Amino acid sequence: MGEGRLTVRKAWLVATAVVGGGLAFVMLLVVGVYVAAGNLAGGLRGAAKTLAKGSVPAAYQGLVQKWGNLCPAINPALLAAQLYQESGFDPTAKSPAAAQGIAQFIPGTWATHGIDGDGDGDRDVWDPADAIPSAASYDCTLAKYVKDVPGNPTENMLASYNAGAYAVIKYQGVPPYEETRNYVKTITTLEKSFAAPVTRVDPSEQAAGAIAYAQKKLGTPYLWGGNGTADQGGRFDCSGLTKAAYESVGITLPRVANDQYNAGPHPKRDELLPGDLVFFSDDLTDSRAIRHVGIYVGGGKMINAPRPGAVIRFDPIDTPDYFGATRVTEDGAKALPTTV
Repeated sequence: MGEGRLTVRKAWLVATAVVGGGLAFVMLLVVGVYVAAGNLAGGLRGAAKTLAKGSVPAAYQGLVQKWGNLCPAINPALLAAQLYQESGFDPTAKSPAAAQGIAQFIPGTWATHGIDGDGDGDRDVWDPADAIPSAASYDCTLAKYVKDVPGNPTENMLASYNAGAYAVIKYQGVPPYEETRNYVKTITTLEKSFAAPVTRVDPSEQAAGAIAYAQKKLGTPYLWGGNGTADQGGRFDCSGLTKAAYESVGITLPRVANDQYNAGPHPKRDELLPGDLVFFSDDLTDSRAIRHVGIYVGGGKMINAPRPGAVIRFDPIDTPDYFGATRVTEDGAKALPTTV
């Protein structure tokens, strides 16, 4: 096996390091699952057409699904990734550069490319019913500008969005600008976290280490806003624990649970593997409303920091407020904006 996979030897070393206190069964389960999963088909292939459960707020899901299929260069998950990157689905967002609304159009671009998406007779940059269709339309317009350029049409479109169609035509593909190449990689990576997987996804190599870290914190009292620092007595809240667990294996997650949901693709309940993050919400239609997160360990259980007055412990995941799961990937975590 290459360096990109968790080998059986590595898995056993991790398991041995954390066995103790009657918890060996968890890491043995991790070993078994990772060995069994080692030959699973890798990740998403090609453009996904269906949005993952709740990945887009319900108020906008229909718009994103419809307009995300406007042309072959885009799809609903890609459009969702752009909106999340630009505004975090906030229709009132305004940037220091005067970009406005859920799609962050600057006034000049809106004047040229804004459309009346809902047919009510006006073009309102603050109205998602206009702004989301306009974002899709603008993407497709850019794709037409660079349709004769060699390479991936979607990547050329995204590069045009960032650097201008002229640069893409000049360089006959994604131009050699660091900012533009990072933008293209960010959106195409984030796309996977908004798409319903069309096949099983590979296990994260770092997942076993994240579980090992969380196991060592069992019994630690909960602290709202806790990051596990010395001045906080080593205490955590739910997303502070998951952030620290993955940070211990070199993956930096956002601080809050609803942003951590976008750190990778979303396995179904019957496809969960140890190390997946599991999420809970009072609104099962909107990932922005997620209020709790834990680390799945197998057998329908998670390690989590549940609430004030409790300690880090094992809890079942099959509750009425179970929202879904994320298989954390290093690229997925890196692609997340620092603020949304």
